[in-house]
Amino acid sequence: MTKKHRAAIVGLGMAHGQHLQSLRDLKDRVEIAAAFTPSVERRGKFARTNPDIDVSRDLDGILADASIDVVLVLTPPGTHLDLVERCAAAGKHVLLEKPIEVTTERATRTVEAMERAGRRLAIMLQNRFREGSRRLAVAMQAGELGPLISGSTSVRWWRSPEYFAQPGRGMKARDGGGVLITQAIHTLDLFLSLTGKVDRVAAMATTSPLRRIDTEDVVGAAIRFANGAVGTIDATTVAYPGFPERIELACEKGTAVLTAGDLVIHWKDCRAERVVSDQGSGGGTDPMAFSHKGHRALITDFLDSIDEGREPEVSGRRALAVHQLIDALLASSERGAPLTI
Repeated sequence: MTKKHRAAIVGLGMAHGQHLQSLRDLKDRVEIAAAFTPSVERRGKFARTNPDIDVSRDLDGILADASIDVVLVLTPPGTHLDLVERCAAAGKHVLLEKPIEVTTERATRTVEAMERAGRRLAIMLQNRFREGSRRLAVAMQAGELGPLISGSTSVRWWRSPEYFAQPGRGMKARDGGGVLITQAIHTLDLFLSLTGKVDRVAAMATTSPLRRIDTEDVVGAAIRFANGAVGTIDATTVAYPGFPERIELACEKGTAVLTAGDLVIHWKDCRAERVVSDQGSGGGTDPMAFSHKGHRALITDFLDSIDEGREPEVSGRRALAVHQLIDALLASSERGAPLTI
């Protein structure tokens, strides 16, 4: 029988709800030992709605507590490197909210800090754990669909003025980037996990006149995969009222269409295989309008990785691939020319 883990939540912003609900579902495996935020207002609100959890004012005390072996870091991206380095020094395993950091260089340092410490680092890119995503991953990895010929993804979401009213939201100083690293990263990570490496991109990115931000909110790109297949990436947060994200993989034996969590495989022998999900998208006015099931499944894998002495499925090292793709898309747009990754 594996031991019960004790976890601390660091950061009580918009993202913490799905994490908290998932940990409560997994109460037989993990105890929520403490929660921390520097915000007095957020501490008070969290304490009122979660009176059973110790809301600490002392992060150093949490890290010094040897009984706490897991820390969930749910803070803004630019704080991740420092916090993860502190967790690594304290011998904690870390589940980190996406993205890893604001730049790939800082993301790499974050990953390396945990690797040096010999602790597990998982990144919350939970779309890989939807039922449709899992089935499509098996079909692609086992070669059921045959070689990829064309692969495209579309993230046509909407974010309201209220969303961008939060100080720093949509600014490079806080978020590191716009639609690619903040919103579309989930779909792009899943896309890469299904298709394999993208080795060439020709992208255009811009900032719409809808909001006062300094990051991109409209991106279009042509891409080429390592096997020679070609496709497109379309990502934006200006598409009112917001639509489910979509991945389409045209392969030798059929075409798979993944719309949010719903999968349809159109086999060339005229079969149609369907996997229907009720997990939602979060692509509209409410960014958190989706089920916590993906979070719970990823956290379960994270706990399993600790108990089994293996890497998490969405490890920090593996999640660096989507950061490298995002860098290439933005660099191609800035240079006005195709770029080989």
